[in-house]
Amino acid sequence: MTAFFEYPKGAAFGRLVPKSKIYEYAGANTALKDLFVREVDQVIWRFKLAPETTNLSATSAVAEVQIFGISLKTGKLDEAVLRAIDKAIPFPLIFELTCRGKRMATAAFKRPSEADSAKWVISEYFATDWVPEDTPREPLPVALDLGALYERMLTAMMPAAAQGGQDIQARVERVEAIRAKAREVEKIKIRLKLEKQFNRRVAINAELRIAKQELAALQGDLMGTEAQPTAAN
Repeated sequence: MTAFFEYPKGAAFGRLVPKSKIYEYAGANTALKDLFVREVDQVIWRFKLAPETTNLSATSAVAEVQIFGISLKTGKLDEAVLRAIDKAIPFPLIFELTCRGKRMATAAFKRPSEADSAKWVISEYFATDWVPEDTPREPLPVALDLGALYERMLTAMMPAAAQGGQDIQARVERVEAIRAKAREVEKIKIRLKLEKQFNRRVAINAELRIAKQELAALQGDLMGTEAQPTAAN
């Protein structure tokens, strides 16, 4: 699965989203506005996947899924831009970024807050590699409702080892834990490289060894989910 899908013609929306509207609904500060100006050419609301455009029923968490196209100026996009758009639009979003004849898909797992259903919880972002813009698209994943469709579209952007077993929220949390531990390992490596005292290097080496073991354990747990059967939807 490539995460680039052929959307129903009836779901086409094709509406330009003014940056000023995003600023308004996201409460953008000057730094965020500067990011939009430097990095974003246009934001297009490309498709609206809803019961009336897909023949799939809504769920309590996923009433619709919106597909946003973002054309970039330089091929670089700060995650703060994506979070601002996610904050402004009260539906799960899938982004397709385009630049210089290439495209990539990216999205965060977005769900209503258990504490306040009017607010959204947004995970870290998952993304595909850049591919040529004329790369063939795949049919939408088979699903019985919009919630299952959203999960399968999002899963297509996740690491291969995360694409089986467990529910989507558990898989997302596991990948986030792996990313956090990997960042911790890199920080310890930097400290080790900068440390000159032998006794401190010994202590940091021990800390690094433990962190690497914890990372390997997390990665092993995640890969172990591949062998588990996935419940039919």
